[in-house]
Amino acid sequence: MKKFSGSFAVTALVAAMSVSGVSQANVTDKDILQDQKTVEDVVSNGLGPRGQRYSPLDKINTDTVKDMRPVWSFSFGGEKQRGQESQPMVKDGVMYVTASYSRVFAVDTKTGEELWEYNARLPDGIMPCCDVINRGVALYDNLVIFGTLDAKLVALDAKTGKVKWKKTVADYKEGYSITAAPMVVNGKVITGVSGGEFGIVGKAEAYDAKTGKILWTRPTVEGHMGYIWKDGKKVENGISGGKAGQTWPGDLWKSGGAATWLGGTYDPDTNSLFIGTGNPAPWNSHMRPGDNLFSSSRLAIDPDTGKIKWHFQTTPHDGWDYDGVNELIAFDYKEGGKTVKAAATADRNGFMYVLNRTNGDFIRGFPFVDEISWAKGLDKNGRPIYNEEMRPGNPSASEDGKKGSSVHAVPAFLGGKNWMPMAYSQDTELFYVPSNEWGMDIWNEPTAYKKGAAYLGAGFTIKPLTEDHIGVLRAMDPKTGKEVWRYQNFSPLWGGVLTTAGNLVFIGTPEGYLKGFDAKTGEVKYQFNTGSGIVGSPITWEQDGEQFISVVSGWGGAVPLWGGEVAKRIKHLNQGGSVWTFKLPKS
Repeated sequence: MKKFSGSFAVTALVAAMSVSGVSQANVTDKDILQDQKTVEDVVSNGLGPRGQRYSPLDKINTDTVKDMRPVWSFSFGGEKQRGQESQPMVKDGVMYVTASYSRVFAVDTKTGEELWEYNARLPDGIMPCCDVINRGVALYDNLVIFGTLDAKLVALDAKTGKVKWKKTVADYKEGYSITAAPMVVNGKVITGVSGGEFGIVGKAEAYDAKTGKILWTRPTVEGHMGYIWKDGKKVENGISGGKAGQTWPGDLWKSGGAATWLGGTYDPDTNSLFIGTGNPAPWNSHMRPGDNLFSSSRLAIDPDTGKIKWHFQTTPHDGWDYDGVNELIAFDYKEGGKTVKAAATADRNGFMYVLNRTNGDFIRGFPFVDEISWAKGLDKNGRPIYNEEMRPGNPSASEDGKKGSSVHAVPAFLGGKNWMPMAYSQDTELFYVPSNEWGMDIWNEPTAYKKGAAYLGAGFTIKPLTEDHIGVLRAMDPKTGKEVWRYQNFSPLWGGVLTTAGNLVFIGTPEGYLKGFDAKTGEVKYQFNTGSGIVGSPITWEQDGEQFISVVSGWGGAVPLWGGEVAKRIKHLNQGGSVWTFKLPKS
């Protein structure tokens, strides 16, 4: 079928949708809240607003998965390949999936036939830090909403792909972009921003999902004013952190980073958005003594007002680029006969944290990687106990004033775990964490802020820690901090995880395999090679009584761009751009 961009042949499109038998209903707030339970669709990033990535479907299970086979593959086409980090959405027989360079496709889930395509018209000056990726759409009403590499939110008609509204979230010329999937909470579309390496100021913003009108904005660097719109008027809504300069020296808070580049999750129990923040700017920590709030943190934000309810900072005074953006996943567990309302996150810094999600209090923390050198552990409040010998040196203390002393810090700045979302099984009560074992030589350099220019003040080289593997998929018990099982992978793991009531865990590898594991033992039960590395997140849904699994394939992302010596290990891997869909054969 012909691809459409900008202008659409509506007659041909309607005819195609009629032939495919597609009939569509609007996505409601209830649909999103019930997404984990309603197996016939996937209408939220994370298979539910909490982001547990768990499905109650069990027709594909440890006994039957060996018979699973591909039923169709859809190509994104053209020369615009690079990294494909999207999680597809499914509603009423239509899949909505994003691709590199800010593209969106609607695909018939029965046939894999394209229904429509939208290509954002990107300017030449975009400045994405870590590849031209996009992680997915949000669905609401009759709209498909996504963010672009030039920092816009775009709402498309779900039936035609035509633009219904478009809003500029930030100025791409300053280094802003959007790569995360937005989320919808009670009719509000919530988005974060990327750009921490350019000295931007991170923020979360809410827009009316139907109209695109801005509702509130909340900066994530201490000292910046938040705003709320009442009756169409912009009203001051309190300074983040109360006032400026409390944990920042001088004026560095004005270009403090703390980008909200992974978006977030939502907990209906506490009516809280959980949004992580990235590194403080610049990387050179000697320029900015202090905790540098709210960088490298998890924030609980009121979705109605944009107020910060509580924060938990995983790496105060971050000197290693250990962003705190990784997803915070709400879950409950029993202890002493009582239900604990908890939330867990596996941080770039190598520690996994379990928090009380009602107030942000630290419950426990533990390493989920084999080696951590930058810290000796965590104190009773979850604050790191620094190994100061592992902080990169101050350039001003060096002989030439141009390069501080280098250290070999573990994990590397790409993290014990990066953006790739983990999953939580309600059956095993385990988290399945995609992680990597690598370190880095890192040193500091002088730098100064200039709008739209890189603002690092550091140099680095990433190195593998072992010869036989980098990636490790781990099953972690959040109640004990113990690793239950692991699967080691030669290349880094860079894609998301799915777990199901069929006692299965799915993840893709850079070598191109979609792999299925026994959720209790880690035994490999299934693998299929998609022809390119997988850095997307699998989904599953039920249609016409059959269970389907889909994953986006297309190697890229930050690893080949920033990976140093690690990049040499994966330089032979081929790029791609496609969606693969699987099911069991009919009996």
